[in-house]
Amino acid sequence: MKFRRLALLGVLAFVGAILLWQRMPRQIVSATNYNSLTSEERRVILRDGTERAFSGLYHDSKGSGIYTCKQCDRPLFESDSKFDSRTGWPSFDDFIVGAIREVPDGGRTEIECSNCGGHIGHVFLGEGFTPRNTRHCANSISLNFVAVSNEKRAIFAGGCFWGVEYYMEKIPGVLSATSGYVGGRKANPTYEDVLSKTTGHAEAVEVEFDPDVVSYQDLLAVFWTIHDPTTPDRQGPDVGTQYRSAIFIHNPKQGTLARVSREELAESGRYRDPIVTEVLPANQFYRAEDYHQDYIKKNRGRFR
Repeated sequence: MKFRRLALLGVLAFVGAILLWQRMPRQIVSATNYNSLTSEERRVILRDGTERAFSGLYHDSKGSGIYTCKQCDRPLFESDSKFDSRTGWPSFDDFIVGAIREVPDGGRTEIECSNCGGHIGHVFLGEGFTPRNTRHCANSISLNFVAVSNEKRAIFAGGCFWGVEYYMEKIPGVLSATSGYVGGRKANPTYEDVLSKTTGHAEAVEVEFDPDVVSYQDLLAVFWTIHDPTTPDRQGPDVGTQYRSAIFIHNPKQGTLARVSREELAESGRYRDPIVTEVLPANQFYRAEDYHQDYIKKNRGRFR
């Protein structure tokens, strides 16, 4: 009986030590590799603190770019996944693959940087803010923001986004190609919403590219070769306004280049029918569901 009591006390002491260790400030393996932090940043990032609602720098930011870890600069969230939850903290419904680690925290789930272990915030499910039904609630003080110039982004709609994404990704100098929805009225549309032909959105691909390697004109040249720009609201068997041919521009320079390129194509004699491709200002681009991303790569057997 005495032995059992001593064993139980030993187990309780071990569990207590583990719980105490979990609440201690994280030890940085090599501080010289990470950014220095202010006392308030240390309180939040190293001691799992929380900044006051609506006090942070990024709770209502709308810039295009990447949110990184304040401590180690690891990219965590893309601006496309950010939404306004009106809670007073930056909210994201997705994170960059492998960037976030979830840790049970009593009745909640903490999110931390998978690289340095810095505290970012918490994740909440089932609130219904976006179709992903997930809110990564971050502390602004745990983040930095790296803007991505719209000069390095292009959006093309040419029928089903699977093929457009596949061919754009193959171009040297293209950093990423993301399937999504643009040009419509409905916020945070799902594939089913767009399929209903009531949202005004087109299936499109957002291309991030390195202008030192590939130019916007080069992207336009490829765009004209991977779809039929003479069929209104249709590409092959896919029929509907969501399959229209369009170029969504970020600035006047892109607009001029797109219109000149379209006119040159019309005058080239390549097509007998008129070019129907629209050149329109880009509004909010909404990333499509995960299963649409790299669809052809993931389903090569269907496209042989």
